[in-house]
Amino acid sequence: MVSCPICGKPVKQTKINAHIDSGCEAFVDEANSPQVASFFRTPSSKKPPQAPFPTKVEKQQPQYSTNGASTDGSTPAPPTPTSNKRPSPNQSFEAITAQTQGTHPDEPPSKRPKSTAAQRAQPLAERMRPRTLDEVQGQDLVGSSGVLRGLIESDRVPSMILWGSAGTGKTTIARVIANIVGSRFVEINSTSSGIAECKKLFAEAKSELGLTGRKTIIFCDEIHRFSKSQQDVFLGPVEAGTVTLIGATTENPSFKVQNALLSRCRTFTLAKLTTENVTAILKRALDVEGPNYNPSDLVDEELINYLAAFGEGDARTALNLLELAMDLSRRPETTKENVKAALTKTLVYDRAGDQHYDTISAFHKSVRGSDPHAALYYLARMLQSGEDALYIARRMVVIASEDIGLADNSMLTLAASTYTAAEKIGMPEARINLAHCAVALALSKKSTRAYRGLSNAMAALKEPGIAGLPIPVHLRNAPTRLMKEMGYGKEYKYNPNYVDGKVKQQYLPEELKGSTFLEDRDLGTEVDEELDGWG
Repeated sequence: MVSCPICGKPVKQTKINAHIDSGCEAFVDEANSPQVASFFRTPSSKKPPQAPFPTKVEKQQPQYSTNGASTDGSTPAPPTPTSNKRPSPNQSFEAITAQTQGTHPDEPPSKRPKSTAAQRAQPLAERMRPRTLDEVQGQDLVGSSGVLRGLIESDRVPSMILWGSAGTGKTTIARVIANIVGSRFVEINSTSSGIAECKKLFAEAKSELGLTGRKTIIFCDEIHRFSKSQQDVFLGPVEAGTVTLIGATTENPSFKVQNALLSRCRTFTLAKLTTENVTAILKRALDVEGPNYNPSDLVDEELINYLAAFGEGDARTALNLLELAMDLSRRPETTKENVKAALTKTLVYDRAGDQHYDTISAFHKSVRGSDPHAALYYLARMLQSGEDALYIARRMVVIASEDIGLADNSMLTLAASTYTAAEKIGMPEARINLAHCAVALALSKKSTRAYRGLSNAMAALKEPGIAGLPIPVHLRNAPTRLMKEMGYGKEYKYNPNYVDGKVKQQYLPEELKGSTFLEDRDLGTEVDEELDGWG
């Protein structure tokens, strides 16, 4: 016996589809009504939720999304639909709420559901999340002609990976998608969810799809924190279409999401928000929430622009800073300089993520390009973010041979000495040694002759039969009597015994006789046509 997800009446499980097709009139088992253990409802869920999105509550009370989905892995409670009309992508949040909760957007505020204390306690960034695609800033994917928007509007939402930096709208877009398509929405986080919980959600999604035909969207935040083996649990349900997976990650999915799962999902890259995008978000927040704070005239357009630039493309950070500024501005003695001084600047840098590799790559290429200004900028950026000084010093030892090489052999000694200095002295004083070496490397002449020669030799070894060629007998060592009798080293000419050390002697295997790997030129022969008039 199960409970109908629409009317809540007890129905035999084998008759549930026929009951729904009859308009919830036939096949009702009234006799067992008080004892029915509902598949869709738990004793603690007495009524459908009122909050538009999942909110944190006590652990023993299941939490649900707008679509009646459990976000903590518990059994979902059915929504109480008042209309079968699907929300429009451009529909306002008030209209969507009215459609799902039975109110009308034109009703007076006194007749609309009041915000809960939990909602009022939410940070400004959470309260200002866009509720429609038109409110999403800076993402062409969901713009008027965006690819993802077209899939959403045609109700063909695929499993996908949303890749973007913090504060670009990954979670927001996932929640808006769930609102628009009317699917059951479950939100999990890889830091707190395990395989057992995921399997339970898949089973519930399969039952929901079979009984009501309603799809389930599982939004997994920080999916890159799942191990490769944990990600395997999504493969079957995603491929079978049991669930639609929306994964969000700030790390490159090519490295952090296993290939089998990537092949079953579409990857969408979210652009970093521009200062203009963040400014528009802050102005909207000030218009909506400003009257609640009653900020002074200190929070003007100049401060808004300052906060937008301070956020560096992270809308969440900028909104949190705006909330701080509005709180501080209510104090009569506060000045704009005080507000700016209260802001804490945190550089965006993950020593285990893309920023780590991208920044050291930019540093290396700036030195290679003989630009000491750019080299110092990236060096300062790494040091300010707490990068390991020895890691930077090791890279400069490599640069000394890879990019400068034979053009100035002393640079290898300098780089090695810099590593020793950083190891012995430590930060912060070692930053001076690192800067010394970085500028010297950038200003030095460059030669990749030795590096290219090694690469040519390595390339030759890939040819069949080359790597196993026998060493010429006269070059072989003869430490034993047997080896001497076999002629090892017999015809070898000891160079120091000859004038200028010059002898006629073959050193390469016979099959490679005449081969050359070391080229005569230090650098390449290509000419950059854009060089004219540059700098």
